[in-house]
Amino acid sequence: MTDQSFDFTRRSFLDRVLAATAAAGVAGAAPWAVSAANAASGVPALAGAGDRVRLGVIGTGDRGRALMRNIAKTRNCTVAAVCDVYAPNLAKGREIAGASVPAFTDHRAMLDAGGLDALVIATPLDLHARHTIDGFDAGLHVWCEKAMARTIADCGAMVSRSKAAGKVLQIGHQRMFHPTYLNALKRVKAGEIGTVTQIRASWHRNNSWRRPVPAGADDRHVNWRLYRDSSAGLMTELATHQLQVGNWFLDGVPTRVIGSGSICFWKDGREVYDHVALIYEYSGGRKFIYTSLLNNARYGCEEQIQGSKGTIEPELGRIYAEVPPKVLALQRMRQDVARGHKRTVPIGGATWFPELPVTTPGESLGWGEYDETMLQFEGFGEAVRSGKPLPGLLAQAYQASVASLLGEQAMDRGEAMPWPTGLVDV
Repeated sequence: MTDQSFDFTRRSFLDRVLAATAAAGVAGAAPWAVSAANAASGVPALAGAGDRVRLGVIGTGDRGRALMRNIAKTRNCTVAAVCDVYAPNLAKGREIAGASVPAFTDHRAMLDAGGLDALVIATPLDLHARHTIDGFDAGLHVWCEKAMARTIADCGAMVSRSKAAGKVLQIGHQRMFHPTYLNALKRVKAGEIGTVTQIRASWHRNNSWRRPVPAGADDRHVNWRLYRDSSAGLMTELATHQLQVGNWFLDGVPTRVIGSGSICFWKDGREVYDHVALIYEYSGGRKFIYTSLLNNARYGCEEQIQGSKGTIEPELGRIYAEVPPKVLALQRMRQDVARGHKRTVPIGGATWFPELPVTTPGESLGWGEYDETMLQFEGFGEAVRSGKPLPGLLAQAYQASVASLLGEQAMDRGEAMPWPTGLVDV
């Protein structure tokens, strides 16, 4: 795959991403791609705006509005109604949706008004389950932001109600629609980096995560991510993305997790940790090591997928060989002479050198001007139109949410937490 292969700007999910991923041989790891591609011939071609999937957006805060902008880029979805209990956010949402789009302050009123095919839920975490189930009860399909819900039980309830209602439930894990990640997964499955035994991931920021509260507003409404009843903080708002990547590339779920969390920098009355460090153990002794903190952004957001033959860093779009190809001494000398380069010849010196990180440039995994958030909505639109979820997506999301909440429990209790038994079959 070349960089040109990844030019997906404003191009359809089915026409571009699915064709590329199916041809790349990732069917086993990304079954939704192949399934949707195979079903494409049976889905009527879109003729105009009237054929678009009509979405009602619940929650028009920063994230909800970002989703709306991405929905506007798709060829098969449109925002047909917006809803938010907070007037300033609702007004901003209406600016994006347009004055002709109905606006509501009660999601049930929006459901009763009809005219929708599906919901997009971008509300605080503790409201996800209620809004999702209300959508199913109204006969609608649902796209919901990650993480799924505030409790493992509610995550399971969402899955069960989706199956009982026969409706699509898709969760916002956009990395599963990211061509660079799909190419990385293909190369891992092909054995290019050998046996993967460890993944290191981090999501570091340097800000308080606290938003200013306008006069007359409730801090718990504006800063819901900082309170335990509505969020697990770093675990559900950030870690769940990378836990999905870990489960995906390790092709399984953890056997147990240990960790430590603390409020060690932002002592401003928040209830959620501002610093977490966890180890998720997988079968065969494999490990996913995760850290996240809010007072140093040096390493930002990254994953390092480490195998016996190489390393993949999908956030950077690079793959590195563990042992770079060797250059013969005479060949290197000839190259030096041609460049006029003089190389130091060691005669004596230190007997030990620190094992510093490998600094070879690696190889590109492919990059382009596409937006995986838009691509996932095109995938959702096709799933709604066919009435069939893209296979494998919900299982990945459910397991990532369970893993994030299990990590919170391990930190709170200060003990290793085994993978739960009796989870809902996805």
